[in-house]
Amino acid sequence: MPDAQDDFIRGQALGSAPVPLSVLDLATVGAGRTARQALTTTVELARLAERRGYHRFWVSEHHSMPAIASSSPAVVLAHLAAHTERIRLGSGGVMLPNHAPLVIAEQFGTLEAFAPGRVDLGLGRAPGTDGATAAALRRTDRLSEGADEFPQQLAELIRFLDDDFPDGHRYAGIHAVPGPVQGRVPGGVQRADRPSVWLLGSSGFSARLAGALGLPFSFAHHFSSGSTVAALELYRECFRPSSVLDRPYAKIGVQAFAAEDAGEARRQVLTGALSMLRVRTGRPGLVPTPEEAASYDFSPAEREFVDSRIANVVHGTPEAVREGLNHLVKTTGVDELMITTNAHGAGARLRSYELIADVYGM
Repeated sequence: MPDAQDDFIRGQALGSAPVPLSVLDLATVGAGRTARQALTTTVELARLAERRGYHRFWVSEHHSMPAIASSSPAVVLAHLAAHTERIRLGSGGVMLPNHAPLVIAEQFGTLEAFAPGRVDLGLGRAPGTDGATAAALRRTDRLSEGADEFPQQLAELIRFLDDDFPDGHRYAGIHAVPGPVQGRVPGGVQRADRPSVWLLGSSGFSARLAGALGLPFSFAHHFSSGSTVAALELYRECFRPSSVLDRPYAKIGVQAFAAEDAGEARRQVLTGALSMLRVRTGRPGLVPTPEEAASYDFSPAEREFVDSRIANVVHGTPEAVREGLNHLVKTTGVDELMITTNAHGAGARLRSYELIADVYGM
């Protein structure tokens, strides 16, 4: 039943890794660094991930957050396509209600033309930002309508990607270009490949929808760990075989950070936790340095928040991280892990991914 998309979706575990390992990057901007430096690090990380056998490299859509430079995933991915050769590239994700489906189909059709057979289109229904910014993006204050209409928007997007609106549909004569229509017109030689569509979620909504449509599912364990097992079970229960997959395929995002010394790993992880604390309390800024994070005077409530964030990060020595990741695979039965880091130092982040690859013999 599945077509070649199944091979694109299902990765191969390398070395002693229990499942394929992938990377989610936010183009993190640390204090004292520029967006250009952050995006240069993203390119370095993508090339490292390809060299060390990580299966895919995704970038996320966030808006109005000084510490995150990946507000335009399609633009970032186009640049990464020019600097990589084999690794799968994708969005983790594009927030569908923020955009017209035709625009996304055109952007990712263009990416598919740049990097044939290695583009993933991960889709979410959250805004990826605060309400005011979402309203500016969508030019409407009726934000709930965008989320409620997600299944219809998704269906429309997939039809644009496949160029298969039925006769009589108002969009039947509209084509996403680059896309399949170029292979059907006289003289056309366009390949039939299109991006692999994934659904992203942090609750049961997208889990249920992904299962019903037979699509791969990615759960945001890195910020909604309490719902992971339930969402994955719901996805598997709702799964119906499709032309894309004959059986469920689920991955989860997980924050992980490895360093030669456990204390250094915690020192780096604290920078990301403080950055998230500032976002949650309406004070978004750049990711602080380890020195700033270590000297910060936390209130009891702030300390509780930060400790809970750090507890959800698999961190420590490479061996400790391996143990934590293996345990996560065992307890969730997930098919793939997508590792993300939220820390200040570019060098430390790159080194973390190297150490994780080393400890698994990748």
